[in-house]
This record gives sequence, structure tokens and C-alpha cells, in this order.
Amino acid sequence: MIAPLKHILWFVLTGSKGGFTRTKILTSVKKQPKNTNQLAKDLHLDYKTIQHHIRVLEENSLITSVRKGSYGTMYFLSEELEQNIMLLDEITNQYGKELE
Repeated sequence: MIAPLKHILWFVLTGSKGGFTRTKILTSVKKQPKNTNQLAKDLHLDYKTIQHHIRVLEENSLITSVRKGSYGTMYFLSEELEQNIMLLDEITNQYGKELE
């Protein structure tokens, strides 16, 4: 049985180390799809750190990717997350203004 999206979000964003970084990635991608390099620059994080968190988000079906060449992989919110965006908003609102 697949865990409901709300449970996955709470675990990935608040129940594990790195949740704050993953929240920042989702918030950034929500505003505009980006590749790994753009995320690293926008969030002032190491490229490898972004890669790690992207893997976690993909494994939990929170983001999807579209590949164009070796460096052109763009990341988007998953369709399920987009359809239930209020769940992400609920969690990020609990973090307060730290994400802005």
C-alpha cells in the first residue's frame, strides 16, 4: 500500500535530516522548473547536495524530470503534488518566513 501524499511530505520534509533543504527545493521548483545547476545557484548549495536531495524527492514521487541532453534535466513538481499543492503549502507555512 502506498502511503498517502501528506504522510510522505511530512516524513520527507520534517521527519528526516535534510528536510529543510528539500522544502527549499520544492518551493523553488514550484515557482519555476529548474535544473540541478540552477537550483544550486539559487539556493546557494553545493551541486552534489542538490543531487542527493533531488534523488530523495524523486524516490518519493514528489518531483519529476524531463531530460534534454546530459546537462539539461529539468525538475518539476509531480502531477500528484501539483494537484494537492495545498499540502505543501500547509507544511511550508509551518516553517514560517525562513523559506523566503
